[in-house]
Amino acid sequence: MKSNKVLILGLNWPEPKATAAGIRMMQLIHWFLEKNFQITFASTAAFNDYSADLTGMGIDQQPIKLNDQSFDDFVLSLDPSIVIFDRFIMEEQFGWRVAENLPEALRILDTEDLHSLRSYREKVLLDQKLFSIPDWLSLDITKRELASLFRSDLSVIISKFEIELLHEKVKINSNLLFYLPFIYEELTENIVENWLPFEERKHFVFIGNGKHAPNIDAILWLNRTIWPIIRKSLPESELHIYGPYMPERILNMDNEKTGFRIKGWAKDVASVMSKAKLNLVPLRFGAGIKGKLLEGFRNGTPAITTSVGIEGIDHTDELKLCTRDDAISFSNLAIELYQNNDNWKKVQNLGIDIINKHFSNEMIKEEFFGKIFELTTNLNQHRAANIIGGILTHSSLQSTKYLSKWIEAKNKMN
Repeated sequence: MKSNKVLILGLNWPEPKATAAGIRMMQLIHWFLEKNFQITFASTAAFNDYSADLTGMGIDQQPIKLNDQSFDDFVLSLDPSIVIFDRFIMEEQFGWRVAENLPEALRILDTEDLHSLRSYREKVLLDQKLFSIPDWLSLDITKRELASLFRSDLSVIISKFEIELLHEKVKINSNLLFYLPFIYEELTENIVENWLPFEERKHFVFIGNGKHAPNIDAILWLNRTIWPIIRKSLPESELHIYGPYMPERILNMDNEKTGFRIKGWAKDVASVMSKAKLNLVPLRFGAGIKGKLLEGFRNGTPAITTSVGIEGIDHTDELKLCTRDDAISFSNLAIELYQNNDNWKKVQNLGIDIINKHFSNEMIKEEFFGKIFELTTNLNQHRAANIIGGILTHSSLQSTKYLSKWIEAKNKMN
């Protein structure tokens, strides 16, 4: 590897206390810091109150512009050996510039989740249709996202379901994909012993940011259908909705009389989650791994979720105990677990097993960096074997480049 410099091109500045994507990005950042990489994080987004202070971690933060030659000057001066694109949109916008200016740099795409899959599932829900692989593959956003995966030297995938989908249905070579889930501290006996017991917990909780369409749909479903059923059987209970960026229509749902409470941003998710009796995760569409589900398990809070909510976790059969896809079954299970200590404890123990079996394997990090070393050592051979990626990179360099140059010229004229 010619240098230990890493450039991360972020769709947003990381928001680890506001979004699961922010938690994911901060994990990647910490792993590269542990390996003594020098990190520069660049984004076109504006800073906000939820943005992490990366400079305090010794990371250089650089604002960048779209369709502007200043980016070329920036990357040539920095000369990183690795460039990470945070979601396929960033690869679309800047990938061709990186390929042109830094041909020897390893290009990694961190998908977060398959955006096209989430988008298609939302459409299927609205149209009341069944999920279809051919229909998903026919969408423009799917073609764009898959092209981005092929153009990248390596795509990091957070979900086992998605890596199997890409390998088996799309026929992407497994050498272009790397499964890298959330990695958490093992839940030891000492940690579990300090959790609040069933008797000392109360109320239900839902956590999710208001910019994420699956979260808004889940809150609406809770408000209109699920919560009225639960509240009728448990009139003293409350549902606490936490999350930043909530739109006005959600904020207006706050109702002390019905116990449907909109609480706003939770600065400390662990504190909120660890006091709740049940974590409700009624997601009807989405993709990737659901951070809110795992955060509950990490804090000893049993969850009730859907088949979409558990997707991407190995051995999903284990999670059928707390998975319901229709509102009545979902609500009835919530009522039962809220009142039944033994069954509540079974789901809590299931959550411990899920974290310890599937999300605390530190060796995956070493395998990831081993993969990076392998690719940087044999990058020309790796790219030569990726024929589709080579074709798409060539095509992208032509079409995207000249569109961007036209926009850049137009902006200068204005």
